[in-house]
Amino acid sequence: MSAFWSGWIMFLIVLNLSITLFLFVWGQFVKIPVQPDGTSGHVWAHGVLREGVRRLPLWWVILSASAFAVAIGYLVLYPGFGAYQGTIGWSAHSQLAADKAANDAKLDPVLKALDGRSIEQLAAAPEATRMGQRLFVDNCAACHGIDGRGGHAVGAPDLTDADWLWGGTPETIVKTILDGRTGTMPPFGASMSAQNIEGLANYVLSLSDSPHSPALAAEGKPQFGVCSACHGPEGKGNPALGAPNLTFAKRLYGGDLATIEQTIKEGRTGTMPAWRQRLSEREVRLITAWIYAQSHASAETAAR
Repeated sequence: MSAFWSGWIMFLIVLNLSITLFLFVWGQFVKIPVQPDGTSGHVWAHGVLREGVRRLPLWWVILSASAFAVAIGYLVLYPGFGAYQGTIGWSAHSQLAADKAANDAKLDPVLKALDGRSIEQLAAAPEATRMGQRLFVDNCAACHGIDGRGGHAVGAPDLTDADWLWGGTPETIVKTILDGRTGTMPPFGASMSAQNIEGLANYVLSLSDSPHSPALAAEGKPQFGVCSACHGPEGKGNPALGAPNLTFAKRLYGGDLATIEQTIKEGRTGTMPAWRQRLSEREVRLITAWIYAQSHASAETAAR
C-alpha cells in the first residue's frame, strides 16, 4: 500500500471515530427543550402520538462505549489502520500459511502411505477416493458437476461412463488434468445447405439408434464423408483428436436434432484447462483415482 493511500485510510478512520465519539459523548449531556409534560412538542395522528424525551438507557451507553473500546483495541492489535501492521504482527497471509503448514503436516503421512500405488489400486482404496472426490468437488465440479456427470451448457463430458474423448486410461486422464485439452469441431454452415445439414444431423442420430428420419438420414449419409476424417468412417471417434464417438447416444452439448444441426452449422470449441499450476501430481492422481472408480463402476454395472 502506498503512503498516500495509507494516509488517506488513516484520515478517514480518525475522522469517522472522532465524529461518532463526539456525538456519543455530547448526546449524554445535551439538554433538549421539552414541554411541561416531558415531550418535545412533536405530535402525530392528531395528537394521539407524542415524541417523548428520555435519557439513553444505561445498558445502551455501556454497550456503545464498549464498542468504541473494542474498535480502537482492534486497530492497535491488528492491521487495519492504513499500512500499520498491528502490535501482534498478525496477517491473513501468515495465518493461511500457518494453517496450510499444519494441514500438510497431518496430510503428508496419509499421502505418503498412498505413494507408489497405481491408479487402479488407488481407485480401490476408500481413503484415496474420499480425498479424490473432495479435490474433484473443489476443482472440477463447476463444469463436470458435483457427481462428475458433465453438463451440456459448457460441453463438459460425463466422467462416469465408459465413453472418453481423449482416452480413459489412468495415464491419459492424468495428462488431461495436468496439461488440459482443446477440441474443435469446425463449422460447416458456409459449405453446406440447410437441407444437407438436416440430413447429416439425422444420419448422425442414426449412428446411435436415436430417434431420426430414415429418409433424411439416407440423404445425409454421403455428407458424412467430411466428418469421417476426424470421427472415423463408422463415426466411432478418434481419441488422438478428441473427436467424440457418434455411435454413443450421450452427446456433449445435447442429443436432440436441433442441437446437432447447430453443432454442424456453427461448430464447437471445448477447452479443458490445465491444472498443473494449481494441483500437485499427487492431487491429480487422487482425482484420477476417483474418476476411474466412478467410470469403471458404471461400466461394470452396464456389463451386468
